[in-house]
Amino acid sequence: MTAADLGPRPLDRHSPLPLWAQLRDDLRRRMEAGAFTEEFPAEHRLTGEYEVSRHTVREALRRLRADGLVIAARGRASRLDIRRIQQPLGSLYSLFRELENQGVEQRSEVMRLERTTDATAAGHLGLVPDAPLIVLERLRLADGEPLAHDTAYLPADIAEPLLDADFRHTALYEELLQRCGVKVTGGRERIHPFLPDIRQAWLLGLADREAAFSIERLGRAGERPVEWRETVVRGDRFSFVAEWSDASRAVELAPRASCPS
Repeated sequence: MTAADLGPRPLDRHSPLPLWAQLRDDLRRRMEAGAFTEEFPAEHRLTGEYEVSRHTVREALRRLRADGLVIAARGRASRLDIRRIQQPLGSLYSLFRELENQGVEQRSEVMRLERTTDATAAGHLGLVPDAPLIVLERLRLADGEPLAHDTAYLPADIAEPLLDADFRHTALYEELLQRCGVKVTGGRERIHPFLPDIRQAWLLGLADREAAFSIERLGRAGERPVEWRETVVRGDRFSFVAEWSDASRAVELAPRASCPS
């Protein structure tokens, strides 16, 4: 690999391909050649190297973030995204444990932990609109980078002891079991693309009008709803994984039982 392979190539001003797209493609080429392993160039350096405007650079970087190749966080320089968090579908999971199991340092910035009322959340939990709730709002960080903005509501009659918990580095379900004697045994989730509002985009370090995933979760302990959670998660750092098998074929390949004589 030569220095020329790692360096910038001139952009074609006469090409029908927009400059931001040419820049994105050349940055991707340089990444694949092994450039930027120690640091990713700042915007002002890229504008000088490629002789383009900052707007062009920002659009190229936005596309690279959307492709999951570059991470940009609040107040920090862009860097290559060498790890994508995976979440299983169709199973009860703890984001805290999933991150820890994948070797990712997990911590949270606790933004709210208090008694409150919320008619929408109470409705999901099967409670009257003014029922007292415990709300836990966190900014979830993975290896120091924003990953998800997470707000969970729980009935106050079972979750009051959570007000004494330190959620900077622990799992909600573990604290709920240890402090309240309540075990979440199942539930359902709805996942869909989502355009964060200004506050959520700022918290997660997303560019203007950059899409994310919205996850709505209703957790149950037995038949009782005990958790309504709304999570906005960065799409460039998160992927959903489902495992499946051909059960019908497995049955066909199973040995037939012999008929009794």
